[in-house]
Amino acid sequence: MELRTLRYFVAVAEELHFGRAAARLRMTQPPLSRAVKQLETDLGCALLLRSPTGVALTPAGISLYDEARALLAQADEVRARVAVAAGADTLTVGTLADSAEQVGTRLATAYRQRHPGVRVRIREADLTDPTTGLRAGLVDVALTRAPFDDTGITTRVLRSDPVGVVLRVDDPLADRDSLCSDDLTGRRWFRLPEGTDPVWQAFWSGPAESGRHRDGPVVRTAHECLQSVLWNGTVGLIPLGDGVGLPEGLTTVPLTDKPPSHLVIAWNSAEPGPLIRSFIHIAAALHRRDGTVT
Repeated sequence: MELRTLRYFVAVAEELHFGRAAARLRMTQPPLSRAVKQLETDLGCALLLRSPTGVALTPAGISLYDEARALLAQADEVRARVAVAAGADTLTVGTLADSAEQVGTRLATAYRQRHPGVRVRIREADLTDPTTGLRAGLVDVALTRAPFDDTGITTRVLRSDPVGVVLRVDDPLADRDSLCSDDLTGRRWFRLPEGTDPVWQAFWSGPAESGRHRDGPVVRTAHECLQSVLWNGTVGLIPLGDGVGLPEGLTTVPLTDKPPSHLVIAWNSAEPGPLIRSFIHIAAALHRRDGTVT
């Protein structure tokens, strides 16, 4: 058994769908299916029950999944220790707005315990670059929010949060239990700077048909967005995850027809190094344990 094949199997076991697993692995479905089928042949047993809607793990598959995850984690730890011994002892993590707070301190604690000799540098980006410098080569791995242009970038969802509207407490809509986009037609929205990732901008901008968001204030950070609502009465959006803090005088109302905001780990699609892979594995394991992975 090759470690790469085990990684393929783990992806399928976690996604329970060959198509989604192939997309996650940045490969096409046929070679993934062949690799898993060959693994079953090598082991002499069926690992998956296949159906038109997806797959399910057999008892043998469940056993291999647990063993494969432990083996892959051990292999990554060995690689990481070798990398540290060879001098590759720095990991640069990009964060965006609330992403670091949403992940919490347990990831930092777990990573330090696993790799006490690794220096971790944090680079916080503004809202113009949701990759937090990943595409520019400024960071090794990113804690950020999707959606954005992920060409050449692989993402792993840690959690999904509903999106809410940020309003002043004296706004006529502030006492509503929920809102939809039509309720906000004609309101002024904040604007993101020119050159902002277009996919990201389309998600967080106001409804194009209203037109009025074009004369709203330009913001570069989440703090500036909140302040523009407080001072100018504009409409802002925010993920309604745990730990969201608002300045006094602001409130949030859930936006029912907006897709959720995904908190993700992102890395360049080329084979990640051992320190990056260990970071990804630890973060995913922590959130899987909490039941927050979607």
